[in-house]
Amino acid sequence: MEKVFFTSESVTSGHPDKVCDLIADSILDEALRQDPNAHMAVEATIKDDLILIYGEAGTSAVIDYEAIAKRVMLEIGYTEEYHVLLKVNLQSAEINSAVIGDELGAGDQGIMFGYASDETPSLMPFAIDCASRLAKQLEDVRRRTPFLRPDGKTQVTAEYDDGVLTRVDTVVVSTQHTADVSQETIRELIINEVILPVIDPKYIDENTKFLINPSGSFIVGGSWGDSGTTGRKTAVDTYGGYAPHGGGCFSSKDPTKVDRSASYYARYVCRNIVANGLAKKCQLEVAYAIGVAKPLSLAVETFGTSKYTNSELVDIINKNFDFSVSSILKELDLRRPIYTQTTNYGHFGREGLPWEAFKKIKL
Repeated sequence: MEKVFFTSESVTSGHPDKVCDLIADSILDEALRQDPNAHMAVEATIKDDLILIYGEAGTSAVIDYEAIAKRVMLEIGYTEEYHVLLKVNLQSAEINSAVIGDELGAGDQGIMFGYASDETPSLMPFAIDCASRLAKQLEDVRRRTPFLRPDGKTQVTAEYDDGVLTRVDTVVVSTQHTADVSQETIRELIINEVILPVIDPKYIDENTKFLINPSGSFIVGGSWGDSGTTGRKTAVDTYGGYAPHGGGCFSSKDPTKVDRSASYYARYVCRNIVANGLAKKCQLEVAYAIGVAKPLSLAVETFGTSKYTNSELVDIINKNFDFSVSSILKELDLRRPIYTQTTNYGHFGREGLPWEAFKKIKL
């Protein structure tokens, strides 16, 4: 049998890049709360006690950017004093005119990918699904454990034999902590309260490795240990590197930006191809041009797991799904403040998000 190892990572809300994602999505949600037609692309960068908020906004909403950023820091668990610099301009009239009209055009050009697999109940690849759930569990444990701090990362290496998931080879968890706790105490806590409650015991054996804070102490974290910027965790946000990525990030972008909305819709389509039993794995690429409502191309791949040809599946997809921008926004109801709930633990594979809903496919 051919053995293959595949690894994906995730991070907690206190990771500096995710701090910036949450600031950006909190700003977006506030804009959409006041103005559902807001066009937003406002990002953040953080280092030490400095937060820079910058980008373009086209909205009637009145937004206190500084207050939102400081509130986010406190909600995450950082109590230090932060200073906020602001550089937000009106959205380019040329871009704005491209997405306003009788039929909404795409807010940018680009390629987007969707993916789904039946190897987990969430129809996500195992390694990223597991890493995301570990990050969420670490976050929950941290919030009730005084010696743990907000910054943290998880990583899972899965082993496959002839393409079949057989075991977890390695789990890595790094968690920020206070100076007064031993690594032995942290290791015991993380194994018993984070790892074992999340990973199905059938995938753990005597050779599974648990690496807890493998670099040693992790006292200095967040923006004080590293810089952060919106949009730098695209693999964490999507499929953990298991499927291609078009390059565009999600956080900060209103749903007229197809980097976000069409990626969500591509996942919606792939998820339902698998959920309806048309394939065990499904990958979809979609391409748009700025100002053009409908995609330039669709390309589907099922890796030999479907009785249908790829061209037949494209026909089925076109009969059941409408990739025009206006239709995506309407079908998934995206012009509402739902985006802060997507920021952490992956944008896909989680219940309650509209692109994770089941849709019966007509053949």
